[in-house]
Amino acid sequence: MELKESILELIRRAATDLSPDVEKVLSDACDREEENTPAKSVFNTILENVHMAREKSTPICQDTGSLIFYIDFPAGEAEKKYREAIEGAAEEATKLQYLRPNAVDPISGKNSGNNIGVNAPYIHFHQWDKAETRIRLMLKGGGSENVGTQYKLPFPPLKAGRDLKGVRKLIIDAVTKAQGLGCAPGVIGVGIGGDRVTSFALSKEQFFRKIGERNPNKELADLEVQLYADLNKLGIGAMGFGGKTTVLELFIEAQHRHPATYFVAISYTCWAFRRKSLTIKNGEVSYD
Repeated sequence: MELKESILELIRRAATDLSPDVEKVLSDACDREEENTPAKSVFNTILENVHMAREKSTPICQDTGSLIFYIDFPAGEAEKKYREAIEGAAEEATKLQYLRPNAVDPISGKNSGNNIGVNAPYIHFHQWDKAETRIRLMLKGGGSENVGTQYKLPFPPLKAGRDLKGVRKLIIDAVTKAQGLGCAPGVIGVGIGGDRVTSFALSKEQFFRKIGERNPNKELADLEVQLYADLNKLGIGAMGFGGKTTVLELFIEAQHRHPATYFVAISYTCWAFRRKSLTIKNGEVSYD
């Protein structure tokens, strides 16, 4: 299978087929809600939507999101071939209506019509020593992107200092302010440290982790578990209608920072937690 066709299939799967770990956590959340409540109704509708999208190979959500790729490829290979294949696949996926045209020029206001533009799709390239290629794709919805935010510590309004206690306060504040606007229940990705750009990049890369996958750093893993419980006590619930589940999962990662800065980026993705990956090894393509 040619690279373009492999990436086209990756896009189709990401747009139409929710990953098993995400579907399970949605089903578990539905089971926890009381019968004849708005939350129960929302979850039933979400799960019906997930099943129909898979069966009919149609987008899970009308907002098929921005395309964000992370590519790990063997040293010495050209980035150009991957970029060209991705752009060709994105254009074809738009024609096939796996994707909605979502690339708009901010100056002219014109939609490119094919999801291709400046930094669209957005591609993170990384060379590694392996003889295989891994391509990870995230479809990031606009509504959930709008409720993502970034803080810098210390943050006097919350009496938050430069430590994990301060980070915890910021995350609770961000999810509280988001309410149901990010199509809750959401998945939260947090990037601690770095600069303004790299803290957000780190927060989004966390969305490639599997549900239940804890950070190997015990302090961060403990904070993930604690915050998952804290956030689900907020009562915001599915689509903001109240209930027992406000977030499906929370992932945190940290990186070194400049002594003068302490950024905390908080990315939010909606219940349509769309991410897939493919691996090319010895000419064979496999999907996850």
